[in-house]
Amino acid sequence: TKAYLDKQIDRTLVSLRKIVGRDPVGPGRTIPAPENISIYDGRRFEATVVFLDICKFSERAAWTEGEQETLLRVLSLFFTEMIRVIEDNGGFVEKNTGDGLMAYFVRQSEDAVSVQQRALVTALTMFSAAERLINPILKSANIAELEFRICLDHGPITVAKVGAARGFNGIVAIGTTANIASKMLAIAGPNNLLVGSKVLGGLPVEWVRQFVQLKTAKTGWYYSDTGAPYEFWEYTGRWKDPTE
Repeated sequence: TKAYLDKQIDRTLVSLRKIVGRDPVGPGRTIPAPENISIYDGRRFEATVVFLDICKFSERAAWTEGEQETLLRVLSLFFTEMIRVIEDNGGFVEKNTGDGLMAYFVRQSEDAVSVQQRALVTALTMFSAAERLINPILKSANIAELEFRICLDHGPITVAKVGAARGFNGIVAIGTTANIASKMLAIAGPNNLLVGSKVLGGLPVEWVRQFVQLKTAKTGWYYSDTGAPYEFWEYTGRWKDPTE
């Protein structure tokens, strides 16, 4: 109706004035807590963005109450540990998508290693946790084990609070780095760990030499200064079993 359209126009103009009147986003040192940041406000970071996605999740039976209950318990067990691993390594979990999650890592003053290395170590620990802890439990209960992929990219992002002031809102990461890490999932196979070229620069040279191989140069992204393709790489190394 015209009355509702007029209401939409009024509130859109109010939002526009608030957004336009805000100061530009500045650099940050730590990820802001949602309660400590205003709507439309944010911080700029150099970060490593991580996406995890469970493979063939939609193919798991979930018609009956029993199947849904089983799936709920599987996801609860899996994501509880994955989120704890991320937080134990200083990462920030932005969202859980049901069959995946997104997180990012920013430089911390006490870091002895690069943020790229810290994010990669986290990914390796998540694969290890699934192999040695989660999947054996599922197998013992005659439940299909989980396969998943993890993708990382590194670069500038803006972390901001977006949404309705008195309703749904939350912290989101904005930037091409996050887009690339997300799109990388379409190329990754089960149990793949893929990284963008800018991740390699923060890894130990010996790790790159031993465990990195080109996945594809046909990514659809290019360096703006040279026009060269922005490549995706597969990291094949995994943690050794400490009991062996």
